[in-house]
Amino acid sequence: MPEPIENINMRKNASNREYVLKTVKENGKLLDFADDTMKDDREIAYEAVKNNPEALEFVSDRLKEDREIVYESVSKLGWTYCYAKGDLLKDRELLISGLKITGQILYYSIPKMRDDKEVVKLAVENKPIIIKYASSRLKNDKEIGLIAMQKDKSSFKFLGEDLKKDEEILALNS
Repeated sequence: MPEPIENINMRKNASNREYVLKTVKENGKLLDFADDTMKDDREIAYEAVKNNPEALEFVSDRLKEDREIVYESVSKLGWTYCYAKGDLLKDRELLISGLKITGQILYYSIPKMRDDKEVVKLAVENKPIIIKYASSRLKNDKEIGLIAMQKDKSSFKFLGEDLKKDEEILALNS
């Protein structure tokens, strides 16, 4: 199967800022074929992500630490949180914006976030078995355990040992 003409044209114009900016405004994922200097251009990166949140994958590592660019993507897709870098991994609001879409991203969060009850509760509400990645303390939290079990009984195996002995939890597991 031949390569799409859009990819070929972007490769030919990979370092032409005007061309790249115009093109990513129409198809953000074409940033993948742009020159590295273009991937590190804040305006180009923002426009690419604005057009297609998945384009965050192709943004330079430096700009994966830019809150506005990362938030533009994560708040729309959630799972792109996995591309966040640096201090953004400590940004609770950013994580919560993604967790509202998919609980799976708790996996990519730092230990402090995995021990934040509100964060873990939101993650478990969206993907119950993600309790697997909660802190030991929160794996034993009855409120969170009940949410997980009410939504998906297979979460039982990831609960804390103390919670696995709780009568209410056991009743949900039968």
